[in-house]
Amino acid sequence: MIIKLWHRRRIQQKQHPIIAVMSVLFVTCIVAFPLGAAETPLKNVTLMPLWEPQTQFAGFYVALDKGIYKQHGINLNILKAGPGHSPAEALEKGAADFAIFWLTTALQHRSAGTELVNLAQIIQRSSMMLVSKKTSGINTIDDMDDKKVGLWEGDVSIPPRTLFARYRIKVREVRQSQTVNLFLRGGIDVASAMWFNEYHSILNSGINPDELNVIFLRDQGMNFLEDGIYTLRKTIDKDPALVAAFVDASLEGWRYAFEHPDEALDIVIRHIREAHLPANRMHQKWMLERMQDLMKPVNPQGTLGDLVARDYETVARVMQRDGLIRNYPDYHDFVWRADAGKK
Repeated sequence: MIIKLWHRRRIQQKQHPIIAVMSVLFVTCIVAFPLGAAETPLKNVTLMPLWEPQTQFAGFYVALDKGIYKQHGINLNILKAGPGHSPAEALEKGAADFAIFWLTTALQHRSAGTELVNLAQIIQRSSMMLVSKKTSGINTIDDMDDKKVGLWEGDVSIPPRTLFARYRIKVREVRQSQTVNLFLRGGIDVASAMWFNEYHSILNSGINPDELNVIFLRDQGMNFLEDGIYTLRKTIDKDPALVAAFVDASLEGWRYAFEHPDEALDIVIRHIREAHLPANRMHQKWMLERMQDLMKPVNPQGTLGDLVARDYETVARVMQRDGLIRNYPDYHDFVWRADAGKK
């Protein structure tokens, strides 16, 4: 009995130092990491794309669905876009924090006094083209003189009109809808088209590429860049870290989309259907592939999202010359980068 009591006391004496050390560690952990401590709240952010859900905006939908924005501290809400919704006006009125629209639109609003800033240039090469059937005998820009040319309304008509003015030709402008039906039915001689969208719709109608004449505006010195990410100067001044996080997350979403195209298509098509719109997977696949082509950096040392100074200056000078804008800011005042945003 005495031996058993002695043995039990020896075990307790050996355990005391261990228990003491564990107690200290436990208390330290509680002090350093309080139980139930609240995580840093996500910042609510809104984005208005240029159009309804489609893979033209795949990077944003992918970043949303894959939780990339949340990883960057952002709770993103992608707003309804399309007919009747102006991304630039949404920014001006405070209805959106970030928006997607063309460089021509941004320059016009900037010239009118709105402090818009380009955060990232999504499309590096203009996708706009003029398409005609070879049977029409239209092979060059000059051949379009006095021909019926389909043009969209608003700022998107600026590039082709500028091109016609340069060639000193007068076309018969016809309002073009959201489809290419008028062109397919022979109602117009030339259609406006985006490489990633309407051009593929024309091919899907049964017309072969060798039956068409295609003129890319960028090949005519009209690299009027389309989709870019914009915000207001006051948004940058208020929270530059948030702006940097949004840009980083968006570009990360695009990289993921290009590395996982099938998954990206699944995500975008789900958003298309939730918007009660028709979804054609092959068309969306074509669009995603063309977006990858259009988003490649122009300069070998460039990075995703760069707005090349030469392209900016060219578009701004042409618009000023044609009276579309009164003035335009210096490139470094118009373009923002996360590493330069705090200057």
